[in-house]
Amino acid sequence: MQRCDFPRRLRAARPGAWSLVLAAALCAPPLWAQQVPFGLGNVRNFPEAALRGKLAVLSTVDAELNGRAIRMAPGMRLFSPQNSLVMLHTVIGQSFKVNYVIEPSTGMLLTAWILTEAEAAQPRPAAK
Repeated sequence: MQRCDFPRRLRAARPGAWSLVLAAALCAPPLWAQQVPFGLGNVRNFPEAALRGKLAVLSTVDAELNGRAIRMAPGMRLFSPQNSLVMLHTVIGQSFKVNYVIEPSTGMLLTAWILTEAEAAQPRPAAK
């Protein structure tokens, strides 16, 4: 029966090569150091059709937008100020100032972006 001889090959390898690989791995900067923190150059571009309003999440399918009841589309996406997806069940009962897009064919809420203070200060059309 043929057995794996990896441990024997590992011991037979030159120790200098392994120490070089280990040193390179330890000296490399971490991946998170390469990322730019939000607010330093990251600008979210909202669609032209996006409107401004206040969103209150009532359940995973129902919400209140500018004081009116609205259904959320099955593919509804809610983005945090850091532009990551927010699961709707985690924000039930909370209200946010948002830019949003309504799906024209159904009238359901399709996408909403929770705004930062700087984004909220920029002018944007509100729903009529």
